Amino acid sequence: MISLNDYAALVGPEVIGQLHRLAERLGPRHFVHINSTRSGGGVAEILSRAVPLLNQLGMDTSWEVIHGDQDFFEVTKAFHNALQGFKVNISPEMLDHYREINRENARRFNWEVDFVLVHDPQPAFLIEEMRDRANHWIWRCHIDVSRPNLQVWRFLREIVSQYEASVFSMSQFAQNLPHPQYLIRPSIDPFSEKNRDLTPEEIQTVLYRLGIDRDKPIILQVSRFDSFKDPLGVIQAFRLVRRHTPCKLVLAGGEATDDPEGPRIFAEVMAAADGEPDIQILLLPPDAHHEVNALQRAADIIVQKSTREGFGLTVTEAMWKGKPVIGGAAGGIVLQLQDYNTGFLVHSPEGCAFRIRYLLHRPEMARRMGQIAREFVRQHFLITRHIRDYLTLVTLLENPPSRIIEL
Repeated sequence: MISLNDYAALVGPEVIGQLHRLAERLGPRHFVHINSTRSGGGVAEILSRAVPLLNQLGMDTSWEVIHGDQDFFEVTKAFHNALQGFKVNISPEMLDHYREINRENARRFNWEVDFVLVHDPQPAFLIEEMRDRANHWIWRCHIDVSRPNLQVWRFLREIVSQYEASVFSMSQFAQNLPHPQYLIRPSIDPFSEKNRDLTPEEIQTVLYRLGIDRDKPIILQVSRFDSFKDPLGVIQAFRLVRRHTPCKLVLAGGEATDDPEGPRIFAEVMAAADGEPDIQILLLPPDAHHEVNALQRAADIIVQKSTREGFGLTVTEAMWKGKPVIGGAAGGIVLQLQDYNTGFLVHSPEGCAFRIRYLLHRPEMARRMGQIAREFVRQHFLITRHIRDYLTLVTLLENPPSRIIEL
């Protein structure tokens, strides 16, 4: 089991000491996180690592997952698309079903706690049924809500306004709400199976098992098969690159239990790549963290060409592995990639293709960019900083007049 002290070699012992002092100041507390899936997606990955570390600090922390049927997740996927700016049709019957599934889940939970942090819209309605079961309710939004569909946002805002605070990933996502809003960036755990160091033999074993040769430079995108990740745009960019430069494309992704659109998008990607020997599509299980790690370390260039993005932890993972990254200029990706420094931002398949060619012909620049990117992640996006932000948030909620925490 990884101990908090193991992180000192990466972030410094003073950071670990600060976490212990923050936890001691709070004293014993019961902290519950609630989301909609235990596997697949960045939220589940963060919670799987953050919850044990919070427990090590003396915070009695648990992680609950709401259950829902296919219709429920169809509604919440429509919420997700609408909050990211798409026009969707949501009937009163769909909203009623959303409420009823949350009521059913509320009857399953029998705890009374100090803090509840509810992740995203799926479990947001729980507060209506369970308000008196926690001293503090916090809503955490991981979605790019900079330009939401107003009809859906008005419905959700009535629910979210009942919370004591909201948390967003960047200031552009903040909304007009009657309570304090906080900014907490997501993070990665450098010791997780997806991010730990691998030997060359481990990497090669995974490539052999997946049928990937290293005879040409590898362009990689890792993401759920979701229209917002723009896998079809990545294929278009790859075809433009290959006209002049030999390379191969690997699109690797999995499915999340709370995303019913995945199979349809995957089918579209398979059809678009049909007949292309240099494009490999990998549908990986949600727990294929070792395989993703090896793919990212084997790749020459990593792409995340999202058109909407709450943060983009696949970008963070790639940067941590010292890879040059090309990302869509969307959402939290812009917090991570700085042109010619930690990566490149692009707005179109043509722009993506230009940057891929640029880096393939400048290997020394690609190597240097990867080194700078790794250090940027070490300073800003590791899980120890995330834990500090959680502890700071709950400390402020218990001391609302204060804006300074003395340790």
